Amino acid sequence: MGKEPQPETPTGLIAENLLKAKEIALSDSRVPEQLKNYLQKALDVALGLDPYLDAMATSKRKTSPDHGPGNAGGTGTRVKLQEERAFDSLNGHIFRMLIHMIRARKILLIGKLKGYSILAIAEELPDDGKIFACAEAPYLGVNSQEAFDYSSDGKKISMRVGPIADTLEAFHAEDEDFDLVFIDADQRNAVSYYSFVMDNHLLRMDAVICVENTLMKGQVYLENVSDENVLAVRKLNTAINSDPRVEQVILPVQSGLSIIRRSPVPPDAVIESKKEVVRDDVFWGYNRHRILDRLRLDGKVAYVTGGGQGIGRAFAHALGEAGAKVAVVDLVLAKAKAVACELSLKGIKSIAIAADVSKPEDVQRIVDMIVARWGTVHIACNNAGINMNSASEDTSLEEWDKTFNVNLRGLFLCCQAAGRIMLNQGYGKIINTASMASLIVPHPQKQVAYNTSKAGVVKLTQTLGAEWIDRGVKVNCISPGIVDTPLIHSKDLQPLVQGWLSDIPAGRLAQATDLQAAVVYLASEASDYMTGHNLVIEGGQSLW
Repeated sequence: MGKEPQPETPTGLIAENLLKAKEIALSDSRVPEQLKNYLQKALDVALGLDPYLDAMATSKRKTSPDHGPGNAGGTGTRVKLQEERAFDSLNGHIFRMLIHMIRARKILLIGKLKGYSILAIAEELPDDGKIFACAEAPYLGVNSQEAFDYSSDGKKISMRVGPIADTLEAFHAEDEDFDLVFIDADQRNAVSYYSFVMDNHLLRMDAVICVENTLMKGQVYLENVSDENVLAVRKLNTAINSDPRVEQVILPVQSGLSIIRRSPVPPDAVIESKKEVVRDDVFWGYNRHRILDRLRLDGKVAYVTGGGQGIGRAFAHALGEAGAKVAVVDLVLAKAKAVACELSLKGIKSIAIAADVSKPEDVQRIVDMIVARWGTVHIACNNAGINMNSASEDTSLEEWDKTFNVNLRGLFLCCQAAGRIMLNQGYGKIINTASMASLIVPHPQKQVAYNTSKAGVVKLTQTLGAEWIDRGVKVNCISPGIVDTPLIHSKDLQPLVQGWLSDIPAGRLAQATDLQAAVVYLASEASDYMTGHNLVIEGGQSLW
């Protein structure tokens, strides 16, 4: 294949030995041709594995050899970073994947993770993320902090140089904890570092430990090995495997990568040692679900009316991100399709439906289409609404009826159609969008029809919430304050913004994202004992 073996990895060592065996076989005429062919096939597989894994690790690196640290780290540092890149690219990809999967924000690196991989990890962290890299000596043989600081991502890295045991003690004294802890197994005290992290709670509840070099070039699982470094890694692997607090898997990539997490359920042996521990639903979690798991909506089917823009769009994204399938309903099909497309890009199952919620036949069609597609409805998010400002003495009956037809009649029709399905299945969550205007009279704008219709939404929510909770259906509503949408920046409303801000203790308008957690909570099992509630999210405006 024209490729040299890579003896730093187990497969590289296998390839190296197969190559020597092949050379011996080719020089001995007594070796059967069939055996030579099998040796070549095995060699091809061994030689191709590491390069293929590296090539198939998708790379969209922001940093590159052309964007080195400049004068801060010098030419020598740039070369070192580039050299480290090739060998560590696969593990760097794995770490980045883990950071994304566990949404890590704070990372502890113990030992010398290769420099370029540190930058790759920093790129994956959010802007406020932080990497604490502790080592006995500076990385790359230079002032590593200066080398990393050449980019905004490098500035997320904090070097701690000195005895690692002292650095860990300092983290413990500062009550630090981490989402991901990396340990390089190729150091004599690695087992002590692992034990310190676990014994002193430096690892958060749902965090992960990664240990690199746990196969030690394929030597760790061989018998009759006397190398002290190999024996130290074997001791570490055994200690982790026998620790009842964690679960471990070793990936045979490069020189071995162990991924360790806390056991989802603490073992009885650990609990029994502390007789005062009460093993009830608070300890285990209701239905063995931890609190964040109780907010998940996996397997649930939801719809959002008015989902093509503004608050409804934010609700659709929030429910989908929490795991639900989402039907985006809007009067304008193009708007519904645009949001459904956004959801699909994020891997969320979604459909777009055009409907006028003031029409009973349209509302029934919404429910029928969702049931035909996904079998049922678990979450009804009735958000569609309109507002037509006018002074009370000038409000026409047509304006009044149009506002009530959408805001209250349409919402009732949706509650009724979805509620019938939910009552039949004995479970459902209905979330209605009311308004802060149900509590106060917003000013200086005049909106009598809107205010009254939203007060009706609250009373409707309370009535249905009381009627249906004993049959498994919970009905609640959210009352947002003034939400910063494109409409707010229109020529008519922009002059009012400063007056509104003076009435809001929070000092700003609401963002659609301020409402997302609330809709997920009300849609989830975490709110199962809540019904008929008006959840007000208005920055304190109704308090003044």
